[in-house]
Amino acid sequence: MASMLRIASYNLQKCVGVDLQRRPTRSMVVIRALKADVVVLQEADKRLPPRPAALPHDLVRKKGFHHIDFGQPKGSLGFHGNAMLVRPNIEVLDTSGLDLPGLEPRGAIRADLRTPVGDIRVIGVHLGLIRRYRLLQLGAVARAVRRLPDMPTLIAGDFNEWGSKAALDAVTPGFDFLATGRTFPAPRPIAGLDGFAYSKGIEVRDHGVLTRIPAHVASDHLPIWLELNHSS
Repeated sequence: MASMLRIASYNLQKCVGVDLQRRPTRSMVVIRALKADVVVLQEADKRLPPRPAALPHDLVRKKGFHHIDFGQPKGSLGFHGNAMLVRPNIEVLDTSGLDLPGLEPRGAIRADLRTPVGDIRVIGVHLGLIRRYRLLQLGAVARAVRRLPDMPTLIAGDFNEWGSKAALDAVTPGFDFLATGRTFPAPRPIAGLDGFAYSKGIEVRDHGVLTRIPAHVASDHLPIWLELNHSS
């Protein structure tokens, strides 16, 4: 049995690149380059109702992924634009979508997964632009996690936090934030908006930001990845 799991997070910007071209196949080139078993996506659907998928379902299947169902509207890839793709070797045990507080509609997704390194809970988020609401949203995620059966947990996504993650850390007791590097804007990144936070029971082996072509133009965010296993 493999002892490593690779998880990635990527804000697709609805598959519209910094060149203002919507090219889902280009976005999928970036996703495949991550070589991840689990990919957490933000802005995976178009904004206006009925929020059709920006990354087509048939393209996802063709490239060897399954998208997880979070009770999203028919035709959408995710919940509030958050989506999660998994390889066939990942078993989905349980899922839920979580509405988050704030001035603008936001949500999070939660999937309990059986993986080559054991059972892991992955939560995908795209937090608000205003810090007050980011803190409320992460606090709601942390409370939701505490109501669930104990499981090693990873929060992944676009935290929209330009500065230190100390404020976010304060509302997520039991989680450590990873310094993942600069991801925004993709052509010349100056801020680490995208990140991971992990609970006890998870050991991060390696992590990084994908910068290879065409990631610098496929979205305004660069994707991030980490390799982990259960800590002893």
